[in-house]
Amino acid sequence: MSSPKLSIVIPAYNEAARLPASLERIIAYLETRGPEYEVLVVDDGSSDRTAAAAEEILAPLGERGRVVRNAQNMGKGASVRRGMLAARGARVLFTDADLSAPIEELPKLEHGLDEGAGIAIGSRAVDRSLIEERQSMARSLMGRFFNLVVQVFAVRGIKDTQCGFKLFLAEVVGPIFVRTRIERFGFDVEVLALAQRLGVPVAEVPVRWRNSPGSTVTLVQGARAFLDPIRVRLGMVLGRYRLRRATRWTTARVPASGR
Repeated sequence: MSSPKLSIVIPAYNEAARLPASLERIIAYLETRGPEYEVLVVDDGSSDRTAAAAEEILAPLGERGRVVRNAQNMGKGASVRRGMLAARGARVLFTDADLSAPIEELPKLEHGLDEGAGIAIGSRAVDRSLIEERQSMARSLMGRFFNLVVQVFAVRGIKDTQCGFKLFLAEVVGPIFVRTRIERFGFDVEVLALAQRLGVPVAEVPVRWRNSPGSTVTLVQGARAFLDPIRVRLGMVLGRYRLRRATRWTTARVPASGR
């Protein structure tokens, strides 16, 4: 198979109920754009039929549809890393299995790359009028406080690091994801902190978003993620990411279009 124009990476843990409908929606949308895409589902050691359900939906795609299985539950960060590094597309999107950000919002991220960014991230904070169904007050307040911690310790200038809808040029995937260490829900902070240190331009793009009531992220797990921005800062200070040996990206070196 020649390299596709677009790869979609979907981390999934016990998503047998929701994943089939999401995959069907993604495939139906991508087919309207042409066949030059692939879909990768990373099953994170699920105890239900997540992997089997994904394989059934993806089977008609042949080698354009793949399911990668973690032998045990590794965490969302580990699953996204595995999928991103396995992707073959010129552009690589990772999206949540619940499609809280609709796949139809993809052109907004693609425009961000067309304008010179190396990464375009969906954001709920740039234009909150696009939020169709909001989180509970507790989750919303926790999210805003978390972003304050992120701004202080790890990532400056980005209002929403945690939206699970991010598009990357293939050229930046390797330099970032081979360095990531956070296995669970705080991995987005690490990814964006590394991008900024490597000089990769990041476009924060407002997208439509709807809270998914069946989220597998608990408040306790979310609270634990507050330590991750501090871990990232310490990792940077202690040289754990080996950034001194890395080639620094500039806007001029990032292709304007990968389609």
